[in-house]
Amino acid sequence: MNNKILIDYLMKDYFNFIKDPDNLIKANKIKKLLSNIENIKTGITEYEIIKETPLYRLLHYKPIKEQVYEPPLLIVYALINKSYIFDLQQNKSWVKNLLEQGMNVYLLDWKPPSKLDKYITIDDYVNLFIYECVEQIKSIENVKQISLQGYCMGGTMSLMYTSIYQKNIRNLITIAPIVNTDKDKSVIKNMAKFMDIDKVLSYHDNFPYEMLYLVFASLKPFKQGVNKYLNLFNNLEDENFVENFLRIEKWLYDTPPIAGDAFRQWVKDIYQKNLFAKNKMIVGENKINLSSINIPILNVVAEADHLVNPDCSVALNDLVSSPDKSLMKFPTGHVGLVASGYSQKMVLPKITKWILMH
Repeated sequence: MNNKILIDYLMKDYFNFIKDPDNLIKANKIKKLLSNIENIKTGITEYEIIKETPLYRLLHYKPIKEQVYEPPLLIVYALINKSYIFDLQQNKSWVKNLLEQGMNVYLLDWKPPSKLDKYITIDDYVNLFIYECVEQIKSIENVKQISLQGYCMGGTMSLMYTSIYQKNIRNLITIAPIVNTDKDKSVIKNMAKFMDIDKVLSYHDNFPYEMLYLVFASLKPFKQGVNKYLNLFNNLEDENFVENFLRIEKWLYDTPPIAGDAFRQWVKDIYQKNLFAKNKMIVGENKINLSSINIPILNVVAEADHLVNPDCSVALNDLVSSPDKSLMKFPTGHVGLVASGYSQKMVLPKITKWILMH
């Protein structure tokens, strides 16, 4: 992660209006904070690495309360950015909150693919990596079923896994999943719809992280550009604000590439052809059929999500056959759903209550 160019641009162009000596001091303090952003500690909750391969780590978090819910919970993160968004800091840690409610928490932490991994496919992620982790947890905990929770792309892959290996899952929680992209009016959908992914990958082994960050920066250019740094400038004396800002900023820039063939199928089958929602997507030797899913399912959606249109996620409840299915909507954004004070106070208590009831 290298944001030196951004910092130089920020100091030269965003704050060139500053003449007051005190404001110059604040501006230089911001430059110093951003220059040291890589040293900010994240992933603060204690865990052990159960298994590590070139493309993932299976983490098990140390219990902090007596376990009150029998099936272990596996969190499957997206292939974009890093999974420490679930454990940014003590008072905004998704993982820590679950542990405090008596959950037994595992996390599938994806590692960046190398050039040699350009042929890794969605089949590998679902039928090999997620499959291996579920089997490992079942063996360790001596259980026949686990609970599965997936976020964003991880929610979509969790649905793929569940449609194939439903007998292994007690219940499923999807958070802002990408489902019916015909209902997605987001900038990302429109970009993906017209992307010549074959041409992009003819120049790159994997989908490059630089392009991913440019996509995200273009979603809300003012809010993600000038405005957020002016907010930092105006709240520089607020220690909590600065702490949270820097951790989110670190996560935003910590964007790995995505395995070439996996992203190729993702763009073509999900965003361009909408095969996932049509029950026509092939993953390995399996056709993904959402209508075959009949276990308890909770679908959690952010109403102000600019990465995954809420209607795209809400569509899931009409596509699965589960007699026990719930939909929760919250007036927040994609990241606010999992890494904010609002998430801690409003989102997690309701999700935990649902899990305990099931």
